[in-house]
Amino acid sequence: MDCSKITPECPVEATVYGYYPSLGGNIIFAVIFAICAIGQVVLGIKYHLRFYTIVVGLGCVGETVGYIGRVMLHSNPWSNGGFIIQVLLLIVSPSLLAAGLYLTLKHLVLHYGPQYSRLRPKFYTWLFVTCDAIGFLTQLVGGGVQASASNGSGSKKTRDVGNVIMVIGITFQAVVMGVCGLVALDFTYSLYKHRAERDPSQRVPSPKGPKAFRFYMACTITAFVTIFVRCIYRIPEMAGGWGNKLMRNEVEFMILDGAMVAIAAILMTIGFPGAYFPSISSRAATGNRKTNSTDDELQLSNIPSPSLQRTTAVQK
Repeated sequence: MDCSKITPECPVEATVYGYYPSLGGNIIFAVIFAICAIGQVVLGIKYHLRFYTIVVGLGCVGETVGYIGRVMLHSNPWSNGGFIIQVLLLIVSPSLLAAGLYLTLKHLVLHYGPQYSRLRPKFYTWLFVTCDAIGFLTQLVGGGVQASASNGSGSKKTRDVGNVIMVIGITFQAVVMGVCGLVALDFTYSLYKHRAERDPSQRVPSPKGPKAFRFYMACTITAFVTIFVRCIYRIPEMAGGWGNKLMRNEVEFMILDGAMVAIAAILMTIGFPGAYFPSISSRAATGNRKTNSTDDELQLSNIPSPSLQRTTAVQK
């Protein structure tokens, strides 16, 4: 039956979720992510942080629109538009926040010393961000296939195919995050093991002091863990099939997906790396290049030219 609104023949129980999504809860999440998106833009401009701001800001925008889609489902649980919006955006948007975390790790390695890492700094971006993009696109494709058979109006086979693709994408993202977490732990252990030989000036890379930097690191680590928890939750939720029992539990969804990603977005905004870890900003990178160039010029200027060496020899 092709349903477009709630009727005796098309009850809410027959929808994919089987309930009216919470109006208040979804509005709260939409507002939180909208504020975080605005905050990312403002802070990104202030601290000259481009890539991080773009990916995290877009992730927050995607979450905002996704929860607006759930608000639409509250008004009409059979709304195809609302269903497609929230399926696509709430699945893929956390991948963008994860990309921001991978970039942060790369710059921490650059600051503390690439010699303590098993991976070269550039590979943190190339490997993890590329894999994150693969997971993002896989989930996007799966979500698109599912959306084409949206809310019970398409064939079961089409929905199942989309579901499998999405599970593969989410699982891949969880594996990538797990590997990244292990690499980060290995780097941390290496820093601890070689703590006696490290430059003391590198231990507190924040101009705001050690406490501020510990706050920033706590925000970053917690954000990583919450996004990882969300990925783990989504695997059985999607693997159980379209309209399974776990998918129909809104309380678990709001806690293990909505709240987890919201916590990450909030922490990645109040613990903005440009404020606590200036080495990550494009302004700092430009400054470092200029400093290196100036140092090279000074070193060259201290080397006497061949003609000057000959003149000195003659005088002697």
